[in-house]
Amino acid sequence: MSAPAEQSTKGYLDMQLLRFTTAGSVDDGKSTLIGRLLYDSKSIFEDQMEAIELSSKRKGEKNVNLALLTDGLRAEREQGITIDVAYRYFATPKRKFIIADTPGHIQYTRNMVTGASTANLAIVLIDARHGVVEQTLRHSYIASLLQIPHIVVCVNKMDLVEYSEEKYSEIKTRFLEFAPKLAVKDIRFIPISALIGDNVVKRSKTMDWYNGATLMHTLENIYIAGDQNHTDARFPVQYVVRPQSDKYHDYRGYAGRIDGGIFNVGDKVTLLPGGRESKIKSIDTLNETLETAFAPQSVTMTIEDDIDISRGDMIVKSDNIPNQSQEITAMISWFSEKSLALKGKYFIKHTTNELRCMVTDIKFKMDINSLERNYDDKKIEMNDIARVSFKTTKPVFFDSYRKNRYTGSFILVDEGTNETVGAGMIV
Repeated sequence: MSAPAEQSTKGYLDMQLLRFTTAGSVDDGKSTLIGRLLYDSKSIFEDQMEAIELSSKRKGEKNVNLALLTDGLRAEREQGITIDVAYRYFATPKRKFIIADTPGHIQYTRNMVTGASTANLAIVLIDARHGVVEQTLRHSYIASLLQIPHIVVCVNKMDLVEYSEEKYSEIKTRFLEFAPKLAVKDIRFIPISALIGDNVVKRSKTMDWYNGATLMHTLENIYIAGDQNHTDARFPVQYVVRPQSDKYHDYRGYAGRIDGGIFNVGDKVTLLPGGRESKIKSIDTLNETLETAFAPQSVTMTIEDDIDISRGDMIVKSDNIPNQSQEITAMISWFSEKSLALKGKYFIKHTTNELRCMVTDIKFKMDINSLERNYDDKKIEMNDIARVSFKTTKPVFFDSYRKNRYTGSFILVDEGTNETVGAGMIV
């Protein structure tokens, strides 16, 4: 009886993982939508269901409040809003999912940036009664800034506008007016009612004018294999493996996650920062030796020559070298209550590399409600997004964020407090 169980477990582990985030204004129904996805896909445990049924009764609500599945913090449950990033995990027979339910308030922009930074897809909710509002622009811009490849615009609460096709078309047209400002090629629209379940997992019987896919069908079938950069081979070294055992006496491997491209045994590689060249001797995982590895696999590589390599160095293909510079310019999302300081000194953590830097210029601040650049106001405070230039103490090996979300991003750390104060996307 163990063989089928083993096959089933292997099948689950081999399923493709989709990370997606939800965004929208307060009370647009983000948490309810996620609750509906979990409920209708039968991804809720009985004790969880009993707990939210009890909580809904205590609050005097007629129906089960599915939003309570994601509003985990006490303050959120009391206010009925989401103020932190709530992560949820579920799976269907086709795919595994990680959901990041992010806040709608403007003062929690940093939480949205954190939750959406690794997403393949963003669900932007719009209340059908209110249409496109400023925060719709803001959340869509942040999704674009983070280079999330796919946006699904869910026009929610269609039951409150009598399932009006005219209202839905009006909102879709308004969104498409500013869509050219977004660096997102794949934008889809779905009319839904998260409370009732229309077009979430099951097709709506009351919106027969809509012929597109349901949200769940979209999530299960959207093509994400091409979202990874398989062109530019990048391998930041995280750890040097030296077993020093009798069996592996001379073994010296370099462990880490491939952040881009494809590596093959025998490939000619360049080792940064030194610039020396060698060839890949072997590629190992915990259980097997590979001939080929690709992003985002975690592996251990050995090279043919005895070259000093340590954490923070990077292995790349010799015919495809990343940018190397001590001067970088990036879009910064500022997290700290303390303002960004011109000439201020910070630590940069980029891939596995850590180095010090100084702010040399604040070029402009982004008005993320109007999508306009403000060149006059250069005071960068919590939740602001700005373009900033830095000078680092040693070279950084990077690609633009648009090209590679891993080698094009970094975090800023305050030297004195060790607090993470910002996230950067290199332009």
